[in-house]
Amino acid sequence: MSTFNRDSQSAYSVAGTHADAAIDQGLRSYMLGVYNYMTIGLALTGFFALAVFTMTVTQDPSSAAASLADGTMLTSLGVTLYTSPLKWVVMLAPLGMVMYLSFRISSMSASTARTTFLVYAAVMGISLSSIFLIYTSGSIARVFFITAASFGALSLFGYTTKKDLSAMGSFLFMGLIGIVIASVVNIFLASSALQFAISVIGVLVFAGLTAYDTQQIKSMYYEGDDSETATKKSVMGALRLYLDFINMFLMLLQLFGNRD
Repeated sequence: MSTFNRDSQSAYSVAGTHADAAIDQGLRSYMLGVYNYMTIGLALTGFFALAVFTMTVTQDPSSAAASLADGTMLTSLGVTLYTSPLKWVVMLAPLGMVMYLSFRISSMSASTARTTFLVYAAVMGISLSSIFLIYTSGSIARVFFITAASFGALSLFGYTTKKDLSAMGSFLFMGLIGIVIASVVNIFLASSALQFAISVIGVLVFAGLTAYDTQQIKSMYYEGDDSETATKKSVMGALRLYLDFINMFLMLLQLFGNRD
């Protein structure tokens, strides 16, 4: 009887080890998919931002359609994107797309969700192209690498910590709502002090959201998901982390970016 018990316990241990290994491998593959989609999205955003900026600014007076107050010469495309009423469409299009993707992803196919996310990232790049008119290229690059290092450390913490970060969710969401409201108000006030406060609080909120979202995305993993469901979860997770990265980058840029 004692021999039977030892053999049974050994069998259970081996089976448990294999099951844990399968889950760990599946979870690693799932999280790798999330980070891959996010990285591709960021690369598309950067490419379109730089490409559009290049097409909207010129050094040749003969091809300039208008000049900004600082002397920057714009092509006809630049005038359309940055000074005409179309600029509001360019600014608000990413918001509309992210809301559409968030609410409709459950009814989309995996391929449609993936394509919509990539199109959204490209549109975000067009919207963000104007930062090259405001900040120097060197400071944009510097802040990007600072953001990448900070984001990597925070996401790693969220992935590896044993502490449940769920309690942070409500607090961070309220902070996010406060930032949005304050930003809208500051459009009319144009207060540099309020903008500084928004940027500082924004960095803290999106730093917290990076760790929180990573843990939440990790908890969404289920070994029994089919490939369609797993892909949609990966895309949605990538969208959450992408937004955390972009917003943290913009807040840090407002704090540390050198203006042209």
